[in-house]
Amino acid sequence: VQLVESGGGLVQAGGSLRLSCAASGSNSDEIVLGWFRQAPGREREGVSCISRKDGSTVYSPSVKGRFTISSDAAENTIYLQMNSLKREDTAVYFCGAITYRYEGLCRPHEVDYYGQGTQVTVSS
Repeated sequence: VQLVESGGGLVQAGGSLRLSCAASGSNSDEIVLGWFRQAPGREREGVSCISRKDGSTVYSPSVKGRFTISSDAAENTIYLQMNSLKREDTAVYFCGAITYRYEGLCRPHEVDYYGQGTQVTVSS
């Protein structure tokens, strides 16, 4: 599975950004795609995941109500709309694919493939 992210950048606190992840190499309905992030000095954490099979979503409590994950099945692409951004959202955001052992948690240990990552920086 190949994942290519785009859409990161620098934004002021309170602003918005939209990330995109183009996936290729798998047509399985069982695949779950999601967004994960890693800030300097911190462990990678799950942000949000979406199931290709039924469109169900999972959000981290820290982003729920501010971020929205969506997918375009025809384009095999997922998006992360990030609103009301905070400085603590600053991190490298990775697109991840879970192909075998999705536990419904959207946690890094479930991920089988990652993209190269895209930097999101929120300034005050």
